[in-house]
Amino acid sequence: MGVIGDAWTWLVTGANWTGDDGATHRLAEHLFVSGVALAAACALALPLALYLGHIGKGGALAVNISNVGRAVPVFAVLALFMMTPLRNSGYLPTVIALVLFAVPPLLTNAYVGMTQVDRAVVEAARGMGMSGGQLFLRVELPLAYPMIMTGLRSAAVQVVATASIAAMVGLGGLGRIITAGFNTYDTAQVFAGAVLVALLALVVEGVLVALDRLLAPGGRRRTA
Repeated sequence: MGVIGDAWTWLVTGANWTGDDGATHRLAEHLFVSGVALAAACALALPLALYLGHIGKGGALAVNISNVGRAVPVFAVLALFMMTPLRNSGYLPTVIALVLFAVPPLLTNAYVGMTQVDRAVVEAARGMGMSGGQLFLRVELPLAYPMIMTGLRSAAVQVVATASIAAMVGLGGLGRIITAGFNTYDTAQVFAGAVLVALLALVVEGVLVALDRLLAPGGRRRTA
């Protein structure tokens, strides 16, 4: 049947989806780790980027510092954490590594979106008597929204695809399906695990695109 056929057989076999080692449980673990990491990255990056973009100061430095994280492999960061007392903290090292990986696209896109807001529009709003808070909420934030969502989609897909590294340190997630396949020399299981990770990333991207169109300010509908 070949690897693809064997992987399909693995995916449609009900026994592979049940139990603590089943795909359903591993999917739940994967979503948990990815969701926590993405939420933490958003909480760190977005307020800072939006504030710096609003005041127009310090943003370039913050972006450059955050981009240093892109030069360091996530697995290397995780390996360093596993040599510290954090190795006994469950998913915490994995979450921290993923947060460092997700912050750059969130911070960069949000800041760039704020700085690209037409200054003429901002000055016109200020001339109409808007306060700083009103200007931010009613003018700058809606106009920066497309770039903010682009950064969020990019970070979400990267986190979902990279969260498989948790399996490298004996934790859960879809990566455990892949590592278990390697351990038993089961190529079909390895392929099936990789397919599940890829499909999950695509589903997350699709959901965020749909939310983007649904939540776009003023009911705008943009082409994906």
